[in-house]
Amino acid sequence: MLWVHRMELRHLRYFITVAEELSFSKAALKLHTAQPSLSQQIKDLEDEIGVQLLHRTKRKVELTEEGQVFLEQSRLTLRQADQAITMTRQLAAAKVQCLKIGFVPSVEIRIFPYILPRLRVKTPKLQIRLLNLKESDQITQLKKGELDIIFINQNFQNETFHSQLILKEPLVLMLSRQHPLAKETEISVEQLNGLVFTMLSHKLSQPLSQIILHYIDQHQIQFQTIHETKSIADTIQALELNQSCAILPAYMQALATDQIVVRPLNHPLPEMGVFMSYNKIEPSSAAQQFIEEIRQVFELNASR
Repeated sequence: MLWVHRMELRHLRYFITVAEELSFSKAALKLHTAQPSLSQQIKDLEDEIGVQLLHRTKRKVELTEEGQVFLEQSRLTLRQADQAITMTRQLAAAKVQCLKIGFVPSVEIRIFPYILPRLRVKTPKLQIRLLNLKESDQITQLKKGELDIIFINQNFQNETFHSQLILKEPLVLMLSRQHPLAKETEISVEQLNGLVFTMLSHKLSQPLSQIILHYIDQHQIQFQTIHETKSIADTIQALELNQSCAILPAYMQALATDQIVVRPLNHPLPEMGVFMSYNKIEPSSAAQQFIEEIRQVFELNASR
């Protein structure tokens, strides 16, 4: 590697440009500098190393044999300098890690408030990106490496990805305060027969739909109609405006107005699992730290 004394990298860049163009005027234009200044920079470079690098005449510029050697080594020096800059920037960027997490809505209420403050205190430089996505989209992005960790309502795992149950979310019967059954302290499943029922679309949460439909089939409930909605907000609004009822995760009570009430059923509703899935083969250090915080807070085993 060429050892640079008082010369600077810019001297090498100037020399390389002149050597490639074989013209001071063209090189000056390319470097956005004045030709006299460029000529002086090259002369200073030659004086510094004590060797003539270029033959100059009024008609042309040519490299000397020494100049040819110096050109090759100058290019090598600049490549190594650029590589040093790139590696240094990559190291700095690696210290500012970004953790990308996908989640279903319940996690914002049941998990993140207990984890994120702890993590931000321990690793203040860690960037955390949270994405509220459909479960199918979360799984797709996890497989592609676009997400580090996902929280979904199904047990997704294989030889590459590990899944762990974090908590169980209770399901509750919700209905409008004006609904005829709202006055009941407990509702029997028989009283649901003939009612209008509202539920989230299976496209939004297939596990939730499966649990609810299984409960309906298990207890032979005959609703008048079943309406599907495309969002949580639409479901809550349907309860407020219509005389329908819905079976929803308990956390949705926090999203509803005081016009919505919860009533127990004589046959208790099931619970829905919230699972954390991640790449078990190559988890990032940030992902490992997040997973450890989850296990500590929710007192989980570290089995893989």
